[in-house]
Amino acid sequence: MLSPFFQSFRHARKIPSRVSSSSTFSSRSLSLGDAPSSRFSSLLREVSNGAVGVKSVHAQIVVNDICSEHRLATVLVCVYRDLGCLDYARKVFDQIPHPEASICVALLVGYMRCELYDEAIAFFEFMRSRDLEIDGRACNFALKACSMVSDYERGMGIINIAVDKGIQRNQFLASSMVNFLMKFGKVKEARMIFDGLRERDVVCWNSMIGGYVQARQFNDAFTLFFEMCKYGVRPTPVTMTSIIQACEGVGNLDLGKSVHGFVLCLEMGDDVLVLTSLVNMYAKSGDVVNARRVFDGMTMRNLVSWNAMISGYVQSGFVHEAFELFSQLLKNHCRFDSGTMVSLIHGCALTANFETGKMLHGFIYRVGLELDVILCTALVDLYSKCDALSWALSVFSRTPNKNVITWTAMLVGLAQNGHAEEALRLFSDMQQEGVAANSITLVSLVHCCAHLGSLKKGKSIHAHLLRIGYAFSVVNVTALIDMYAKCGKVEYADRVIHYSLVSEKDVVLWNSLIGSYGMHGFGDQALAAFHQMKEEGVSPNESTFVSLLTACNHSGLVEEGVGLFHSMQKDHNIRQSEKLYACFVDLLSRAGRLEEAEALIEEMPFNSSSASLEALLNGCRTHKNINLGVKTADKLLCLGVANPGVYVVLSNIYAVARRWDKVDHVRRLMRQCGLKKTPGYSLIETGNRLHTFLAGDSSHPKQLEIDENLDNLKTEVEASGYVPDTSCILRDVDESVKVKLLWGHSERLAIAFGLLSTPAGSLIRIIKNLRVCNDCHNVTKYISKIVQREIVVRDANRFHHFKNGKCSCNDYW
Repeated sequence: MLSPFFQSFRHARKIPSRVSSSSTFSSRSLSLGDAPSSRFSSLLREVSNGAVGVKSVHAQIVVNDICSEHRLATVLVCVYRDLGCLDYARKVFDQIPHPEASICVALLVGYMRCELYDEAIAFFEFMRSRDLEIDGRACNFALKACSMVSDYERGMGIINIAVDKGIQRNQFLASSMVNFLMKFGKVKEARMIFDGLRERDVVCWNSMIGGYVQARQFNDAFTLFFEMCKYGVRPTPVTMTSIIQACEGVGNLDLGKSVHGFVLCLEMGDDVLVLTSLVNMYAKSGDVVNARRVFDGMTMRNLVSWNAMISGYVQSGFVHEAFELFSQLLKNHCRFDSGTMVSLIHGCALTANFETGKMLHGFIYRVGLELDVILCTALVDLYSKCDALSWALSVFSRTPNKNVITWTAMLVGLAQNGHAEEALRLFSDMQQEGVAANSITLVSLVHCCAHLGSLKKGKSIHAHLLRIGYAFSVVNVTALIDMYAKCGKVEYADRVIHYSLVSEKDVVLWNSLIGSYGMHGFGDQALAAFHQMKEEGVSPNESTFVSLLTACNHSGLVEEGVGLFHSMQKDHNIRQSEKLYACFVDLLSRAGRLEEAEALIEEMPFNSSSASLEALLNGCRTHKNINLGVKTADKLLCLGVANPGVYVVLSNIYAVARRWDKVDHVRRLMRQCGLKKTPGYSLIETGNRLHTFLAGDSSHPKQLEIDENLDNLKTEVEASGYVPDTSCILRDVDESVKVKLLWGHSERLAIAFGLLSTPAGSLIRIIKNLRVCNDCHNVTKYISKIVQREIVVRDANRFHHFKNGKCSCNDYW
């Protein structure tokens, strides 16, 4: 009984006694009523270029009842397969009672050609379920299908079948097994299979060498390459491409040049794949001259070649040259893709070229290039680096299928542009979308928490890093140390470095710890960490001494700081830079040694820097040296400094001396220069939320309770002996108004709110963007004693730990 499929041929088409001349094959071919299967096989091959002719011959085969003859069925399956008619090929296959391995492989080849990888895997499993013969060829194609869809489980199942059947040493199958295992990082297993082969063709060698390169085991790749040459196997362009990538991976340009010479000896100087790899290798090694020389010498170039050269220019900082090459690409009427655009957008991001970036964005729309996730991510990064966050957010919101890199680019953009709170909120959205954060995402968030002083969120991110195994890299540990220190928990920062699993602590990590001690005024601990760092064999750098001098500055360790400044060049061969001189001037100025600081500035081996003069000016304000302050401010203004802080300090110096006419003059100068004083604010974290207070702010929902609490505190501190220091109010108004203005300072509002919103006896932590004024510093000492709370204030310079009426800075800040 024929199946409905074959009956459809019988009923649809009668065998004609003759056919018209317009038929796709001759009447002689159709008069084969009782011809043997070999004649039908020949006829199928004659008409194999058209589905109509094949189906007509198929109908004759059905009528002659020889459709199940194995050789003929195999030819029929192959012909349908080659025409892309896989449904017909499969139906023919299903009618064969006992199909042999060759016809199974023929169908597998068809699925692979049409990129129907899931169907190929399903067919292989069908073969197993029917106990059909499985040979090395079938395993080879099925394993390749698993590799294409990244199906590790089923791929390993096929490898196990091959091993059980003893066919794993088939050369083609072995190469596929090596490729598959390497793709999933199973290097040792792949090498075991490779070593077990009696004969290895060049494809197998290439699979193993390429696998080592993909696994970044470059030395192993080189060793195997030399072994391949020793055995007399001639390298192919694929081999040399892998070896060139290995040279790029180890960053050995000289070795790369030697390989380039070997390429020429092998007469591969015209191979596009090899030459493109050389362009890429030279460009990524920073040798754009040789990269361009290879590029210009190519007789044929593909899009990958153009992109490699353009990308190489951008990565080496030659953005102008990258755009010139892009213009040449357009003039040659060559095709470009999103990869080309991504490189050019990165170039605009490197140079913060907002206008050109916008033009590229418009060009992308005009040419109809699809805005894929990679291109959108590059645009988000560009606009973020150009401080155009509204543009970045617009692109981000319209990006389809955002991945972790896109989210991270937007998070980093917000964080780097001072929008740390928004970055943390975006991270919450990212979690709700189910996108898993990576190390870069989390480190960016750690920096956000550090900026905001958000200890609770910072600890949560730290826990996240621990859960996903990112917490012990040197970069992440350094970020955590900085975060805990800036959140007022320097003891946590100390624990992070001493209990982390970082095998080698680098100088950046030690500098972070020394700086953490310094900002809290723990100078002795900073010096102890410096000595421990040297004992562990880590050499200090300029940043180390900047952190040490700052620590000595905040701790009043003046002589220790003087000794460090004079020893750095003699003992550590570190040149005394402008930055180090500025730190040393700050150390002397804060200690009241203003004449020494002024003389040091005059003796510097380079012109006076604004940083050194600003440090001296701040010392003049602290120690009320009006004449030197005015003299120093004049020098700063002659340098054309556009820092509003300079004008503010000068204004403060005049205000302390009650020279209000001069104060007005300085303020007019600020207005003429378009400068504004940075408004002061204070942050406090309660529950899971950050609250921001501005000076004189009355917008908080609990403002009435805050004002009432401030009145009570004012009464209690005055009863304890507090006397307002109205010299901190630099305005010519009545004393009563000055007192009222003092009690409207942002840190006092934050303290009053913190006392209302946190449990009795708990620590209050406040972040302030400006230097704390003398009166706020004094009144906070009184408040800490009255309420029996520790109050930690981080101002623009350092940390102040207020406890039992005292401050950790010992009134030296």
